[in-house]
Amino acid sequence: MIISTITEAIGSTPLYRFDNQHYSMPKGSAIYAKLEYLNPGGSIKDRLGSYLIKEGFAQGKINEKTTIIEPTAGNTGIGIALAALTYKLRTVFVVPEKFSLEKQQLMKALGAKIIHSPSEQGIIGAISKSKKLAEEISNSYLPLQFENKDNPAAYYHTLGPEIFHEIKENIHSFVAGIGSGGTFAGTSTFLKEKYPDIRIIGVEPEGSVLNGGDPAPHEIEGIGVEFIPPFLSPLSINQIETISDVEGFNYTRQLAREQGLLVGSSSGAAFAAALREIRRLPPGHRVVTIFPDAADRYLSKNIYL
Repeated sequence: MIISTITEAIGSTPLYRFDNQHYSMPKGSAIYAKLEYLNPGGSIKDRLGSYLIKEGFAQGKINEKTTIIEPTAGNTGIGIALAALTYKLRTVFVVPEKFSLEKQQLMKALGAKIIHSPSEQGIIGAISKSKKLAEEISNSYLPLQFENKDNPAAYYHTLGPEIFHEIKENIHSFVAGIGSGGTFAGTSTFLKEKYPDIRIIGVEPEGSVLNGGDPAPHEIEGIGVEFIPPFLSPLSINQIETISDVEGFNYTRQLAREQGLLVGSSSGAAFAAALREIRRLPPGHRVVTIFPDAADRYLSKNIYL
């Protein structure tokens, strides 16, 4: 494939098949993991970044002199910065101080300006600071992935159809992490239309609030929220799996050392939840999950030591 812009390389990522030769699961069953970390910016959020910029232009919210502002833990910022390069747009991202240094460096490498918000305020503090910046900076656009319907739409129109066309068999369960909720909502909505009986399983780290707990610190990045994302309310979610940092990190290491899959800890958490799901289903079932991002942006977290 010959391309002339980096965004043309986004999508069409491979599916990795796990069966009972790899892990203990019922006979004839399989887990399919979409390797989204193989997108050019290293994560699933490349899809969102490209979609938000295109839709911003289409809706008249962006012109060639617009500054893009966004609160992010990192991957959405990288995805937006990657897409913004095509149009030579300025980007400013608000990142809580505690988040991965590597992701912040990658955003800077793509020309973005990083502004920090206090760690203890989490992503809510980053959202608040971003809104203030949008008021202060003229001709700015704040996509705000946590509230923007283009977030789930990006995955409804891209990731969902890819999974459907690639597997070509009945999918019994979809298991995915929940951060902003866009990937989870958009993909599960599409798959539910194709497979009405599919089970929809969300994944969160300990310290997230989806299972009714109180917000608390956690080391798994990219999933977990201090509030219920609005995109989840229309969904028929069968179950929320809560994964500890220890379990998520253990599977992250295992995927690297046994399968050569250099993924981030949210992928380890997703795989842990997918194994729980496949083991409670009868033989011959298929579960699809998502591996959202790459290991190289979390090396400072010492996951592999």
